Amino acid sequence: MRLARDLHPVAWWCWAVGLAVGASCTTNPFLLGLLLVVATITVFACRGDQPWARSFRLYLWLGLIVLVVRVLFRLLVGGNDAGHVLVALPEIPLPDWAAGVSLLGPFSREELVAAVYEGLRLSTLLIAVGAANALANPKRLMRSLPPALYEIGTAMVVAITVIPQLADSARRVRAAQQLRGGDRGRVRGLRRLLVPILEDAFERSLSLAAGMDARGYGRSGTATVGQRRTTGALMILGLLGVGVGVYAFLDSTAPRVLAWPMLAVGVVAALAGFVTAGRRVERTRYRPERWQPIEFVVAGSGLAVGAALWAVLHWDPLVAHPGVLGVPALSLGALLGVLVGVVPVFVAPPPLTAQNRAAIAPEPTSEPSRVAV
Repeated sequence: MRLARDLHPVAWWCWAVGLAVGASCTTNPFLLGLLLVVATITVFACRGDQPWARSFRLYLWLGLIVLVVRVLFRLLVGGNDAGHVLVALPEIPLPDWAAGVSLLGPFSREELVAAVYEGLRLSTLLIAVGAANALANPKRLMRSLPPALYEIGTAMVVAITVIPQLADSARRVRAAQQLRGGDRGRVRGLRRLLVPILEDAFERSLSLAAGMDARGYGRSGTATVGQRRTTGALMILGLLGVGVGVYAFLDSTAPRVLAWPMLAVGVVAALAGFVTAGRRVERTRYRPERWQPIEFVVAGSGLAVGAALWAVLHWDPLVAHPGVLGVPALSLGALLGVLVGVVPVFVAPPPLTAQNRAAIAPEPTSEPSRVAV
């Protein structure tokens, strides 16, 4: 039997980033649908009972909304393409400065298929992030970040926990309203639901701000003026080096001396800036998060999905981007590469839930303890 415990949050984010990278490499609806199935099965099998674990359903609805909006946007501004016309809408003329953009017009079957493919890819990216948000503990994630990224990490944690907090607030408000009864009309019920949710979110924001202020958030530490200037110079040098290196790497006409050498210099300078910036934030950690072999397996499975679909994009582009004129093709390598993402279902330990904690806790004895005199 595997002991119940929560995996390292960075492992779950590595797994989700791998799925997101794989989704960005393809528009094949079969592969994207399989990625959605992998993410959904993993979330429902490995999530706990914490408030953020209930937010995955909201991400599924957001993914559906993104898909519908993408199709409607293509219907609005993507007409006049050759193909089998499905809906012949009147075209609205635009001024000369908007040349190349058409408003309404004939909407073809090929445009609909292309819009569905693109919307499905965006939805898969969003749901992959939602899977990581439902599986990883955001507080432990912030605690695992290096000191140099403490402020950025705090802002990111606050941002990614907005939807889980809204989901938890909606659940509690809905339960309270069901106990009180009353009018359940659509308009009145929606108003009775939204106002308490927004009020609860505002109160949580004030509590978070007060807690951060009480814990000394934003203090600069013991760094001198010279150390701060050195940190700023290293960060600027690293940013310039990475920017020039990436541009030269993507532009084949640029000198090769500006590609890998500048990229290496930029990365080294950025790492040095992170090290010096970490000295400005003094933090202590109680029970630091540690990686075990299971964390490496979970993170590696997601990264393997991204690497496999990246390889399919470069070696088998007809599978990665099948087009809109025929039935999308599949390959055995692409299917196996996506199915690797379901490995956490079989190797990840059970999450810590209220039932697991009660089973782990020792049962109290009814007999009084005897003290030897």
